Amino acid sequence: MKTVAIIQARMGSTRLPGKVLKDLGGKTVLVHVIERVKSAGVDVVVATTDKPEDAAIEKEALKNGAKVFHGSEDDVLSRYYFAAKETEAELIIRITSDCPLYDGELLKDMLEYYKGEDYLSNTIERRFPRGLDTEIFTFKALEKSHLNAKDKFQREHVTPYIYQNPELFKIRQYKRQPNLSTMRWTLDTEEDWQMISAVYKALYHGKTFSTVDVVNYLEAHPEVAKLNAHIEQKKS
Repeated sequence: MKTVAIIQARMGSTRLPGKVLKDLGGKTVLVHVIERVKSAGVDVVVATTDKPEDAAIEKEALKNGAKVFHGSEDDVLSRYYFAAKETEAELIIRITSDCPLYDGELLKDMLEYYKGEDYLSNTIERRFPRGLDTEIFTFKALEKSHLNAKDKFQREHVTPYIYQNPELFKIRQYKRQPNLSTMRWTLDTEEDWQMISAVYKALYHGKTFSTVDVVNYLEAHPEVAKLNAHIEQKKS
């Protein structure tokens, strides 16, 4: 199956505008995410919008070996559908661009774990830090969602139609011990930025570091983990 990772990205952010192009250890957040996803050996498409400010995302993505697709800002489900259709993807990996601590080894593991389901995810029963979210689904499941999802939440968040309708899709959950679900590694606020910046300052020396490296560092430096521990995920 032709497998394509689609990373959704846009400049607009209510809590931390322009976050995906912030400099993190000499590279933008977006570039780190692209590189980490590409390390799993998959093709990468950055799905952004047609808004003028998102031209900067296109430039950064193309410069760093990713393809680019432009679609709806609010109907992200349609953005994914047409990006997948244009690239003739048969299996789609959904990643968001605000995850600079993403681990390509996790994606490799999940692709090996995948056994032909319509939808494989590590997010239904959360056991991973928010920021390592990975969803893998077939084009057929994406197309069925695109054609049938009517709810605004389903259109904005791509996969709810799938996991809200288990009678229509074969769904499987990827789990791993230990449970790290209390950790917050996503980038959405200034506090998140402070934590992630501290991690990169300590661990990034031009080479990719792993989930285990981050966990060990945060356990040894609880003051860093506390920087954003109080942040609540934005309500959709």
